[in-house]
Amino acid sequence: METETKRYDMHTHTRASDGMNSPSEQVRLAGERGLAGIAITDHDTLAGVKEALEEGSRLGIAIVPGVEISTRAEEKDIHILGYYPDIDNEQLQQRLASLRATRDSRNDLMIARLQELGLEITLDEVIAAMGRPLRSGESLGRPHIADALVHKGYARDLRDAFDRYLAEGKPGYVSLPRIAPLEAMDWIREAGGVAVIAHPGLYGDDRLVEEIILQGRPDGIEVYHSDHGPDEEKRYMALAMRHALIPTGGSDYHGVRQGEVFHGELGSKYVTADIVQHLQEKAASRS
Repeated sequence: METETKRYDMHTHTRASDGMNSPSEQVRLAGERGLAGIAITDHDTLAGVKEALEEGSRLGIAIVPGVEISTRAEEKDIHILGYYPDIDNEQLQQRLASLRATRDSRNDLMIARLQELGLEITLDEVIAAMGRPLRSGESLGRPHIADALVHKGYARDLRDAFDRYLAEGKPGYVSLPRIAPLEAMDWIREAGGVAVIAHPGLYGDDRLVEEIILQGRPDGIEVYHSDHGPDEEKRYMALAMRHALIPTGGSDYHGVRQGEVFHGELGSKYVTADIVQHLQEKAASRS
């Protein structure tokens, strides 16, 4: 990545989904890290965006409204990032609420499966481990369950909880039917936003990634990510160039949980102002 003064981390999570910081805290941390801006891309919710926009305006930090939508293709979880959607779009809000309902059902099933394994854990204990009430529009995810497992002594740390129970293929993992990546892209574009394939390197299937590109025609692909090494960055930049996609990037920062930074530190992966401007212009062309 070319180093410029203005850096933008385009993939961050707040406690509106499974991050640890409030949106305001996230914006303040971005300022401390010398970032010009960040995207708020919580899972299946826009609940943290307005607070971040207010704090960003106060501090002079650019906030990119965003969301990360959970989808499924060929038995793999595929995430689609949406930038600059109309956050007041009622149809999008209703659609995201339906996804959170699916996520809630999945949480219930994962808790039940863990109980079948002999682990004494309840949803109330998962919420209690958060240390605060769950607010409207917020969603629970596997990291919250992992936290509770650590608090209950069933895992040493977050990584251990995933490796033993919650990662795909492990005994506590549950997958429910989800929308297809192409549908998520349509939702984002219909709300005036820009659709981007998140962290393609995590799927372990570049054939599937390219098929999604050919069928869905996303606007961009996340080239730079905390779990992408130099080889992945080179490969996905070539893919972006081949299909005329905007090459985006971000840390996927979730905050510090159980003493561990999940994915990467805020600002460790970023794009420069020209990429952000390209995304803005693409979204503006849909309004």
